[in-house]
Amino acid sequence: MIALATCHLLCVISETTGHSTLYDRPSLEIRQDEAHPTVQILADDKNLLVALLQMDPKANDQQVNLEKAKRFCVRAASHGADIALMPEMWNIGYTRFDPQAKGSKEAFWEQAVAKEGPWVQYFALLAKELNMAIAVTYEQAWDPLPRNVVTLFDRHGHEVYTYAKVHTSDFKPMERSMTPGTEFFVGDLDAVKGIVKVGSMICFDREQPESARILMLQGAEILLVPNCCGLDDMRLQQFRVRGFENLVGVAMANYPRPYMNGHSVAYDAQGQNLVLAGEEEGIYYAGFDLDRLRSIRKRSIWGNAYRRPHRYQQLVSPEKDPVWTRIDGIGENYDSTGR
Repeated sequence: MIALATCHLLCVISETTGHSTLYDRPSLEIRQDEAHPTVQILADDKNLLVALLQMDPKANDQQVNLEKAKRFCVRAASHGADIALMPEMWNIGYTRFDPQAKGSKEAFWEQAVAKEGPWVQYFALLAKELNMAIAVTYEQAWDPLPRNVVTLFDRHGHEVYTYAKVHTSDFKPMERSMTPGTEFFVGDLDAVKGIVKVGSMICFDREQPESARILMLQGAEILLVPNCCGLDDMRLQQFRVRGFENLVGVAMANYPRPYMNGHSVAYDAQGQNLVLAGEEEGIYYAGFDLDRLRSIRKRSIWGNAYRRPHRYQQLVSPEKDPVWTRIDGIGENYDSTGR
């Protein structure tokens, strides 16, 4: 079923069928399902169109997940999308391991893929074929332990950045068993509309105000956020404020039901809702008016206009009141400085 949203430049398109071979050069052939007619997307030269790929994975079957992502990307490109964004760790469908099952953690580590490997580089080729940037999410092979990352390929198939989740969800066994990222990145994305400064947060990163703030300070205009968690109204409003207080456009792709509850979402730099998905699998589009965003940033009192960073020394202190002491996902006292 195809559902239309009432917001500007938005619609949801259900998945159509298609075929691909795992590591072949991407083929752009796609079979149209007559029951699901094409919907016209109003893309123009002013708006940066971001496609939120709210996809339902087949657990950690990486070949099936690759093929589905390919079909969604082809459909997004056919409707004029400039960027396609996957939910968090799409290659394994964010499939958790059972910490009580012998060998499950080691099996989780072994399924990690290299950035230079065929699974990830498939999407570099696809981005070039489609003339569309693709934000690819995966469990990355890393020493000593895998990382939770997003790699953004531009429409030429070139890497813009690879960002590893800094605020890993250490309260859960899986992400406590991974390597956290160490820094945030903003890159210049060569879009059809011109150069756009883009950065990323991943899921729990967006719940820490410092993440979006650092990206704003690095010059980000649009934040691409892969996600895997239930999204209630409080979390959606929190995400909205991240964009508003930093004068950046924000776009988040989540998993649909039954795994999560969908609600992929995007807000502009003034906190206006561009799209709010339902719980169903589909592609959700949001158009960011770059001229308007840049005009607002030149005259707003928020962002980095009236801050006093010389008064913020305590923000980088590792000391904490005992009320904030926690046990992490492997039963140890959480120590932020140890990771």
